[in-house]
Amino acid sequence: MRKLSMALLAGVALVGCGVEPQAENQEIISNLVEAGFPSDDIMVVDELVYVGRDAHVTLEASREMLQSGEESAEQYRTNNLVSSSVTKICVVPTSAFNSYSRLSAGLDLAIDNYNSQGLSFTMVRGSAPDCSATISAKTTSGVGGSAGFPKGGKPYGTINIGTGLQNYSNDVNEHVITHELGHCIGFRHSDYYDRSISCGSGGNEGSAGVGAIHIPGTPTDARVGGSIMNSCLRSNESGEWSSSDKTALQYLY
Repeated sequence: MRKLSMALLAGVALVGCGVEPQAENQEIISNLVEAGFPSDDIMVVDELVYVGRDAHVTLEASREMLQSGEESAEQYRTNNLVSSSVTKICVVPTSAFNSYSRLSAGLDLAIDNYNSQGLSFTMVRGSAPDCSATISAKTTSGVGGSAGFPKGGKPYGTINIGTGLQNYSNDVNEHVITHELGHCIGFRHSDYYDRSISCGSGGNEGSAGVGAIHIPGTPTDARVGGSIMNSCLRSNESGEWSSSDKTALQYLY
């Protein structure tokens, strides 16, 4: 079955390949390395720092990763989570996003995925006066997505979804958007330790460190189709939570 990478990053400049990062990016990279992310998994694209190929990390978020003393040999989440004060997350698509019928349908299905779990927050489509936090849904090229990790108790503020997904089913769109929203609330890739499990190739995104904390009750290993948070997906994904995904959501939120 064809596997689709979540990564949308084209023309990537790897750290250490002769590109001199700005001072802020240097600190972000340093913090990530200290938090346990291997340097070869950190990328700088358009002056933004990414880990795991689809998770943008800001300076504030990288600093938060160093504030906890927790360590683990596995992962499922970052230290950065959404505060209990966030009770309503508004996901606001751009007009360009809305113009793609399957991306639009996938967003509705992804929001339903979260709301079906009775979490400490609800998600709604569009802006509202009582939003605790807002996530913008934007388009980009390709057939994957990108997002980032929470900071300051708020979810990451943007998901970027590839317009190439218009050529795939609503379920595949649901899967990708649910995945990227998962990064926004603090989930890392389930197969962070060996991307080849879901992608067919790739290495370790970083095992030990304060930015990689295993969630009790979830598996410490990964399998193809075992989680919406796997690094890559198949072209026949259902877009629905696995049992371990549900356990992780219930434990955290």
